[in-house]
Amino acid sequence: MTNHIHLLATPETTDSASLMMKELNQRYVQYVNRTYDRSGTLWEGRFRSCLTQTDSYALACYRYIELNPVRANIVDHPNKYHWSSYSANADGCSNAVISPHSVYLALHKNRKERLERYRALVQLGIDDDTEFKIRRATKRNRILGNERFIEEISATVSKSIGHEKRGRPRKRGTSPFLDDAVSFFAVQEGPDVCCKFSDGLLSCLDRCPGHMWCDYQI
Repeated sequence: MTNHIHLLATPETTDSASLMMKELNQRYVQYVNRTYDRSGTLWEGRFRSCLTQTDSYALACYRYIELNPVRANIVDHPNKYHWSSYSANADGCSNAVISPHSVYLALHKNRKERLERYRALVQLGIDDDTEFKIRRATKRNRILGNERFIEEISATVSKSIGHEKRGRPRKRGTSPFLDDAVSFFAVQEGPDVCCKFSDGLLSCLDRCPGHMWCDYQI
């Protein structure tokens, strides 16, 4: 996008996410500053994040990201956006930086059929409710999933981590996830994480391997 980027990634180790973001930030800012003879920071804050229910929302994040240039009226079709992963996921173009998620591979074992199904899925778009939930979850650093998923995790960590009503502002420097939540997520098999750059769950991402969606604002 013209003022932000979206990344969907699965860290291999507990600190992969934070190291990747740190490297991305440093290298890109240095490149821009050298190229345009400027100084100072470039990004607007750090990333926000939320755990994402794979079965229900991983492919929704795929579509949200790839349809974003269309929603922003930059292009009239996702395959026309140069920086999109659509060409790899829908058209089968080779791209060394893209690794398919398991839910994407599960669309069909045959590659040709899988590409066709994904194109049809993107063609359907995203309903307003799902789009709202994705935006809300990333903005508030909360879980992206159905009510049962949120309730199960909240019950396990003995803390409400769903979408709560607005109340008094949280004290600066605190996180919606406590250490017990971090410990729980760390031992789960492949927890997904949906991220947007801000303070939020940075500490959780540093310590928990999982799937991650990033929206980095300039």
